[in-house]
Amino acid sequence: MAAISVKNNKPQHPAGRSGRYIAQPTGYRAFIPASLPPNPPILIDDELLALLSNADRALGRLDGATELLPNPDLFVLMYVRKEAVLSSQIEGTQASLIDVLEFEGKAFDAVHTQDVEEVVNYQKAMTFGLKGLARLPLSLRLIREIHAKLMSGVRGSEKMPGEFRRSQNWIGPTSSTLATALFVPPPPPATDTALGDWEKFLHSPDPMPFLLKVGMAHAQFETIHPFLDGNGRIGRLLITFMMCEQEILQRPLLYLSHFFKRHQAEYYERLQGTRDTGDWEGWLKFFLRGVAEVAQAATETARKIVKLREEHRALVATSMGRNAAKGLELLESLFFQPIGTVAAFADKTRLSFANTNKLANVFVRLEILLETTGQRRNRVFNYHSYLKRFV
Repeated sequence: MAAISVKNNKPQHPAGRSGRYIAQPTGYRAFIPASLPPNPPILIDDELLALLSNADRALGRLDGATELLPNPDLFVLMYVRKEAVLSSQIEGTQASLIDVLEFEGKAFDAVHTQDVEEVVNYQKAMTFGLKGLARLPLSLRLIREIHAKLMSGVRGSEKMPGEFRRSQNWIGPTSSTLATALFVPPPPPATDTALGDWEKFLHSPDPMPFLLKVGMAHAQFETIHPFLDGNGRIGRLLITFMMCEQEILQRPLLYLSHFFKRHQAEYYERLQGTRDTGDWEGWLKFFLRGVAEVAQAATETARKIVKLREEHRALVATSMGRNAAKGLELLESLFFQPIGTVAAFADKTRLSFANTNKLANVFVRLEILLETTGQRRNRVFNYHSYLKRFV
């Protein structure tokens, strides 16, 4: 059976295309998803075809732009942080990118401490998962391991980290019950079956545009909702893992949480549409718009970072005389740690505290660094012209 069909007419969505709501013994109705790909197959009309083409081109430009960066890892690290913050904010955390950077730069003032720890765990889960792809294919086993990292020692750590649920969960306001929930995923026995089908879909050799496969895999994972907590964050991580596993991107730079957060109501509405009406085409069009928009923005940011780095390297080289080499070392460290104390910068550069302090003062005069406390001791600095590219 074909996975896709190219047509110009509006797709019809027959009942049960994505699955069915089944009454459970205790009275609530749970959704039992059909396996992927959808049946009837995805209809690729002119709009979907154009969106797919735009998204593919945007990803190609992003991959090419990052290859031009002198040190692509500098760029990747900030994007990982930004994705961790935004994906966690979708789930209700209050920590900002600045909060996380202050925490990492040892300038943290204990605001949103618990939320920051959740964001830091997200970064650890991302790094762990990317390294894990070197030893395992993207699989249920690896996903459980990633989930254990994500939930370790933070809110939800009592909810079976690294294990698929053995009880019913649901989606809705805090006060909702199984009877009043907005959506009830499959019960545990059906969850196991759905996960097995989902894993087979990930590794199916049947031909399909890869971005459509990624979009469907993400939506289906959210529908299955296999963990008691952390499903949204794991589901969004999967997008990046799939891209990197298939080398669509050489580095993990496609982070859709920014798009999903800005269009949060539509994000949830489109996901629900795949369940209630089988509208996979509507979801995929939304998803592809996000891929193109986020990839284009990341490409432009990469170009701006290259220009900023060149300008500041030239400024340091022409303004600092014999101290230029040490100044360039501090400048390079700021791309990894753009907020911090003198002590934190000294740790990164391996320069003495005294030398780092002198360099920081010069950087303030050159308007590379901004001192934010107004104090004479325990000063905190930020690389403001770099940060504004991300916040």
